Amino acid sequence: MANVASTDAPAAGLAVIEIDHGTARLHRMIFIGIAIALAVAPFIAYPVFVMKVLCFALFALAFNLLLGYGGLLSFGHAAYFGMASYVSAYTAKNWGLTPELAILLGTCVAALLGALFGALAIRRQGIYFAMITLALAQMVFFFSLQTPRFTGGEDGIQAVPRGKLFGLINLADDRTLYWVVAIIFMAGLLAIYRIIHSPFGQVCKAIRDNEPRAISLGYRANQYKLTVFVLSATLAGLAGATKAIVFQLASLTDVYWSMSGEVVLMTLVGGLGTVFGPIVGALVIVSMQNYLASLGAWVTVVQGVIFVICVLLFREGIVGVIAKWIKKPL
Repeated sequence: MANVASTDAPAAGLAVIEIDHGTARLHRMIFIGIAIALAVAPFIAYPVFVMKVLCFALFALAFNLLLGYGGLLSFGHAAYFGMASYVSAYTAKNWGLTPELAILLGTCVAALLGALFGALAIRRQGIYFAMITLALAQMVFFFSLQTPRFTGGEDGIQAVPRGKLFGLINLADDRTLYWVVAIIFMAGLLAIYRIIHSPFGQVCKAIRDNEPRAISLGYRANQYKLTVFVLSATLAGLAGATKAIVFQLASLTDVYWSMSGEVVLMTLVGGLGTVFGPIVGALVIVSMQNYLASLGAWVTVVQGVIFVICVLLFREGIVGVIAKWIKKPL
């Protein structure tokens, strides 16, 4: 990448920030570290737990793409995560699709839903945008509840077969499935990284920071916002569809409003507007849910306390604070 420092780009009128060699080298080291951690994880931790972390980390990364880099706060991202989960589970169980086709179909449905909802939501800004996304997500929840022939209603879609990848690789074994999930996660992470550091990503950040100025320079803000909305919904759907195959289950929990709140929490705890923060946030929240499950309903109380502490002590999130200390964007 070019060794270009932050410039004001007076000719273009927008702030353009490119990664210098030092930051690029740091990011490469982090990617290598993540790859090594993924290679070692199934041998030192329960594979299903790690797969859950990866699915929710991808979900949080998708949400962070929308809020952290697009400046759009969605309270309804569970709609894409959950609907993709239902489609993936239904097609795998009732249509007998192989897992890769079930995941792909679920992801495509999430993309279409994101395009529809995004076209409606971007007509408003701020809290009105957030409320519209929440209302649309509640419509998806109501649909899921009232169509038991498709979603299984309150019981959800259970006993989803993992099947054979490309009709050859049996995914019934947890460790075999783990490598598939790890590849999906890394592909999603690399795609998001590329989007953020592309010219498209730079324009999205410019619109986030000063939309009227971006519009005055000739950028069609609504088109960029709709595109980043659809990309975020698509990646959230990829996470939900993969999660359905991993747990062999799609339920109302996946489309409930609390799931949208959970992904917001993961993103804020890890670091809003950071590349790697949502991964850390997902690891923290999923670990809490897993290891504090014996506390029952008190888990939400503990989560609230930790969230307050993070907001007070780590206002930029865990990774955001680290980035501030080392003075390098993460």
